[in-house]
Amino acid sequence: MNKVIRTIEARINYLLPGSCVNRRFVAPGVEVNTGSYEAYKVKVYDGRTIKDQFSLDMHGFVLAEHHSRVADYFDKQQVDDFYPDEVIGIVKQLTGADCVAPLGWMVRTSGDLSKFQQQTVGYTHKGGVQPPAGEAHVDMTPARAEAMAADIYNRFFPDGKPYHRFIASSLWRTFSPAPQDWPVAVCEGNSVGQNEGTPNTMFIVDKLPDREAMLGEIPDEDQAMSADVFHYSPGHCWWYFSNMNRDEVLMFKFYDSDKTRAWRVPHTAFHDTSFANAVTRESIEFRTVAYFL
Repeated sequence: MNKVIRTIEARINYLLPGSCVNRRFVAPGVEVNTGSYEAYKVKVYDGRTIKDQFSLDMHGFVLAEHHSRVADYFDKQQVDDFYPDEVIGIVKQLTGADCVAPLGWMVRTSGDLSKFQQQTVGYTHKGGVQPPAGEAHVDMTPARAEAMAADIYNRFFPDGKPYHRFIASSLWRTFSPAPQDWPVAVCEGNSVGQNEGTPNTMFIVDKLPDREAMLGEIPDEDQAMSADVFHYSPGHCWWYFSNMNRDEVLMFKFYDSDKTRAWRVPHTAFHDTSFANAVTRESIEFRTVAYFL
């Protein structure tokens, strides 16, 4: 019996053609893009009724069940104590990788961030609380992924055997009650062209500079971290999983070095207006790189 797939209409923020200075500045509790974006009306499919039919190889993302020992994800010490080892285990299980390097986590909420916006000296953009990302993006550019993965492998596994493949990804979990007001949508990897994506350079700062400084010349910008942001394409196929709970995790790829499979997944938060009783989203994301020896 065929299962009915629910669909909703949503707005996804895409980079506009002609946007010139594409940068992202992040400070405690706040993030700002300098590029020009527009909210495009798109259809988002709800994968809830067919959640077992998705795979990392075919779609670039997968939903799985996992109960964490973490009771309070706003408790940094508790997350640091328990969550990295849990995530490593989940990623190994879902990918079949031999080893996994943990790259850090971030809590994101659509609620009040004022208490998290205190100026911090030496802000590192890890282990904090930030707003949801609001544009179609992938957290790294293909041009830098290979060198980044090699550097991370050498740091975490200095005596390791050579690897033949790696997957950089995010493991995303919501811990607020369902339904969430700003859930994550993921774009099916095989609906994205090989050459799509525009670099969006990221600058981690203690305090946001003024607009003029954001748009001005920045020395060694080509050496800074960079994500990819995307222009609208009617071919993009967007999915989400409604009513996710804290015992579910969504894994999606930033970059898979094996491009015969779905190898990257643009993603973004979007305002889900299909539920009248939606509540503030609270979630945690954990980035990893998994290696195959």
